[in-house]
Amino acid sequence: MAEQLQSNPLIDKSFALAVRMVNLYKYLAEGQKEFVLSKQILRCGTSIGANVQEAIGAQSDKDFLSKISIAYKEGLETLYWLKLLHAANIITVEQFQSLYRDTEEVCKIVASSQKTMKKRIAQN
Repeated sequence: MAEQLQSNPLIDKSFALAVRMVNLYKYLAEGQKEFVLSKQILRCGTSIGANVQEAIGAQSDKDFLSKISIAYKEGLETLYWLKLLHAANIITVEQFQSLYRDTEEVCKIVASSQKTMKKRIAQN
């Protein structure tokens, strides 16, 4: 419990990204009348933070690795949907670049956590 009360860049950044994805969903659904892709990006873009949070409460190192690996895969999927939304001219270049950059940053932090845990498990 004490771990959750301390500031954690990964938790903070993945939560902030989730908020951005909720706002993107609203923009796409209400402003662009795009309902299929918007639900896809909402699902995977918010799942990153949810899986990071689950990893924090993991029961073991292997459980942590499992959850953080799912977060990474969801991040990669989010990057895909952002590329598609941009290529289909549904979001602007500015929207794409900003969202892509933030998602990529979270993915890098998740990947680093994943790598560290893999090493830790291999040493035990």
